[in-house]
This record gives sequence, structure tokens and C-alpha cells, in this order.
Amino acid sequence: MLILRELLPTLFGVSVLALIATAVLAGYRVPHRWAPLFAIVRGAAQLAIISLVLAGVITNPLWVALALLVMFGVAAATATHRVGWSGDHAFMMVTAMAVGVVVTLTIVFASGALTFSARYALAIGGIIIGNAMSIATLSGRRFTEAAGDRWDEVEGWLALGATPRQSTQQLARTAVYSALIPSVDQTKTTGLVTLPGAFVGAIFGGVSPLEAGRFQVVVLAAIMCAGSITAVTVAAWLAPVRVRPPSLR
Repeated sequence: MLILRELLPTLFGVSVLALIATAVLAGYRVPHRWAPLFAIVRGAAQLAIISLVLAGVITNPLWVALALLVMFGVAAATATHRVGWSGDHAFMMVTAMAVGVVVTLTIVFASGALTFSARYALAIGGIIIGNAMSIATLSGRRFTEAAGDRWDEVEGWLALGATPRQSTQQLARTAVYSALIPSVDQTKTTGLVTLPGAFVGAIFGGVSPLEAGRFQVVVLAAIMCAGSITAVTVAAWLAPVRVRPPSLR
């Protein structure tokens, strides 16, 4: 009963924020206006479950590895859904994200930037996987949308004898750049505009600001590394198109 009483203000505040977001989108007649509300409800439920689960597994390397695999699977499936579900797209997202995440984590721990431990692996692994998912989604959607919007230009290159990859190469490069813009801006403005959750959480947990800052710098660099690899892989995979890509929803 005491725990529920303490949670009531939080539940009330979150509910008001979610309803305002939905009302604003509905007032402007935005498609899928209920998506933010459903996302908040689902995220809250998942956080409640994962909080209980992680309390018992955070120090066990095997369980942490399993948790990361589950996170990766859900992230890859989500990114695939956003660019159009197919076996090829699923394989593309799994490959692109796996390469980006594995290369990045290997460098982070092999270099000694962070001590290899179950806690650090779970913390930075989850952050990298989540950002790789977002960047993979943006890269894939930006390329598909650009190829569809500028299909006359692509066909012109093909008519001149360019290969399918050559005809969309600039579109693919631009898609990668666009996909990385949110992460680049977040990294550039860290400490001036935003205080990342990992940084603030570490300080609230009793870690010194210097140590929290060191961890956050590693996280930011890791996000950029994994994101760059993932975005380039996705765009390069999609680039050789011979027919106009279907419109995304």
C-alpha cells in the first residue's frame, strides 16, 4: 500500500503528459495519434518487468548475456518492421546491427576504456543496441523514401548505363548522414543542452561526477561508432535497387 501511494504522483504526472501528447496530435489530425500513448504504456510495463528481472541477474554474466540477446532480437525486429518486413530486411538489420554492436563493445572492453564486467556490459550494451536500432531505422527509411521521391533521377542514371548501386550511391550517403544527425547533435550538445540519463543516473547512484563523465564519454563515442557502422551497412545493403521502392507507412 505504501509503495502504491508513493507511485500515485508519478502515475498521475505520466498520465497527464501522455494525454496532452495525444490531444495535441489529435488536434492536428496526425496519423497514428495514439502511438505515443501506447508506447508509454508499453514502455512502463516493460520497465516494471525488467526492473524485477534485472535485480536478480545483473551480476550473473550468463543471464546478462541472455538479456542482451533478447534486447538485440527485439531491436532488430523493430527496425525491420519500420523498413518493411521481409526475410532479406530482417537479415540485413540483424547483420548491420550485430556488426556495429560487436565491433564497438569489443573496442570498449579490449581497450580498457571500461572494465569488462556484467554490469558495464549490460549498461553500455543496452544503450548501444537501442541507438543502433534507431539509426538503422532512420538510415533504411531515409534511403527508401529518397529513392522513391527521386526515382526519375535514379532511372535517368540507369538509362545512362550506371549500375543500380551507382545510380543511388549519393542517396545512400545522404541517408547515412541524415540518420546520424540526432546522435551527432546529442553528442555535440551534451553538457550544454542535455544531461544524459546515464550520466545523471550514475551521479544519483553515488558515483563521482568525474567517473560518471568518463562513462558518458565512452557511451557517446560508442554510439557514434556503432551507429556509423550500422547506418552504412544498411544503406549499402539497400542501395542497389532496380525497381521503385514501395512507400513506407
